[in-house]
Amino acid sequence: VSQAQKEVTHNEALVLIDALIQLTVESTQSMPPEVNDTDIGRCWLVGAAPSGLWVNKVGHIAIWTGGSWRFSAPQNGMRLWDRSIGRQSHYNAGQWITGPSISSPAGGAVIDVEARDALAAILQFMKSIGMCAT
Repeated sequence: VSQAQKEVTHNEALVLIDALIQLTVESTQSMPPEVNDTDIGRCWLVGAAPSGLWVNKVGHIAIWTGGSWRFSAPQNGMRLWDRSIGRQSHYNAGQWITGPSISSPAGGAVIDVEARDALAAILQFMKSIGMCAT
């Protein structure tokens, strides 16, 4: 109420909405990438030991808004798509977790063992993201 320049707060909220709904990151990096106006709205996941403008932002989502970076702190249950690896990650208990790469069972004599291992890996991942009870 009575806030001067309400449009600034509103516009900032729209920037975050645009970036975080259907969240997609370009990659995980510890240093800010070289960006220009064509990168406005793109996001990166801040990796371990960040430097430069990303110092102290480990695990945050870095959003390029054209001229500056905005950061969003992750919350339990957040999900993102990482374009560089073509896989989804989710945030839980202070870390981003990427689903395992599960091999298809192959071969003949040990197919039951391989199939059981593949199913166990799928089930474990589904439990870790909350799709199945633990």
